[in-house]
This record gives sequence, C-alpha cells and structure tokens, in this order.
Amino acid sequence: MHDHDRGLEFDLATLRSRRSVLALFGGAGLAVIAGCAATDPTPSPATTSTGTAAGTTAAGLEEIPEETAGPFPGDGFNGPDVLTESGIVRGDIRSSFGSASGTADGVPLRIELTVVEADTGAALPGAAVYVWHCDRNGDYSLYSDAAADQNYLRGVQEADDTGDLVYTSIFPAAYAGRWPHVHFEVYPTLADATNAGTKLTTSQLALPQDVCETVYATDGYDRSVRNLAGTSLERDTVFSDGWDSQLATVTGDPSGYTATLTVAV
Repeated sequence: MHDHDRGLEFDLATLRSRRSVLALFGGAGLAVIAGCAATDPTPSPATTSTGTAAGTTAAGLEEIPEETAGPFPGDGFNGPDVLTESGIVRGDIRSSFGSASGTADGVPLRIELTVVEADTGAALPGAAVYVWHCDRNGDYSLYSDAAADQNYLRGVQEADDTGDLVYTSIFPAAYAGRWPHVHFEVYPTLADATNAGTKLTTSQLALPQDVCETVYATDGYDRSVRNLAGTSLERDTVFSDGWDSQLATVTGDPSGYTATLTVAV
C-alpha cells in the first residue's frame, strides 16, 4: 500500500494561513479562468462549460476553504521542491520534464480555474496557480514508488492580462480514503510560486460523482471503482464539512472532459 492510501491520516496535515498575505492586497482581487491551448483535450461538441465565464466580477462569493496540501505537495514542504525546477511553468502537465520522460495516461481533462477576490470579484492578472494530482493508478509523482522518478501532473501557470489560464491533464484516480480531487496553491505572482514565496491559499477541487463513475468504467481505472464506492463527499476528510465552493462543474465525455471552478480568496 502506498503512503497516500492512508489519506485518512495524512490529509489531516497542518493547514496554512493566508490572511496576512491577503492583507497586502487590500481591495485588490484575483481572477483566473482558463483558455484552451491547441493541445488541450476538447470536450464533446454537444457540451460546453457551465462554469464561471471569463472576466467575471461577481462579488460576495463564498471564500474557498483553506485545505491541507496533503502528503505529496512537491513544494518543498516535506521533501521534493518541483517549483524551483526549470520546466514547471507549463500548461500541459501530462508529461514529466527535465531528466524525467514519463507521461501519465488517462481520460483527458482540461482544468479551468477562475480565481477572484471574494469580496469584490476584481481580477489580479499575474497571479500564479500551482496544480497537482495523482495519476490514474492513484500514484503521485516524486513520492509514490511507481512514480518516484517522474514529475508529471504538476505545473504552474501565470494569469495573463485578463486573468486567464488552463491546464491540460488527465482525470485523476480515486484512491483509498479520499474522494477524487485536484490540489492547488494560489500565489500572488509567478515569482512567488517559483521562489518559495508566500501563498494566498491552498485548497482542493472535488470532482462530481456521476462523472467519476463514467470515467472509472473506462480502461485503466479499475482500482478507482472500488475506492470510489468506499467513500463519499460526506465522509471525505477534506470535503465532509462542505464542498459547495469546491465542487467543479464538469462537462464532456470520456473522449475529453473540462472541469471549471471559481476560486474566491
């Protein structure tokens, strides 16, 4: 059993405060939503994302909960620091970079985030988001035995002038003790993200049950069927206290899904 299969214990790690960082920006807000690169997996032509539209300035949003980064952040907190490596700033996170050469296989997933200031909804172009998650076997690069020599499914993006960014990835597995999820850290700037700067927030994105069940019926996700059946959002160690602001809107089909989430900080 990999360490992350003991998520019920590990994912109760110390949460990190971001209030002092937010105070530095006063009323300035932060907005991020995805645009699609040429290599992005494309959702079914019959469906379109129902997530928050680019450029949103809606105020009074529910603040995203601060969550544990878990045992495998890769941000230098408990070992490897992938954030300082050349190549981490990228949109397509399916393959490893640098001296590693592996690629994570799985159902295509495009991750679109819209990060806003909870009180005002105002955008802050230039903010950076670090995203990471497990592969379809439930393994985390840099940590799990089967993927310790890889750094795939990790990447940083900088919001452009309109606050847009996107990640091209694969649908993560459900591993023992945790609901299917994607980790992310939000930083004020790209320099903060790649130089061990202070975070604005650390949180997690939850994936809808019906989509998970469809994905896990496809080849390569056999273990996820049993693991998903053994947990629920209500019993998950992270999402059990409420997940409305963390549950992504997911559209598409097994040929390619898009997950969108508004992240209010």
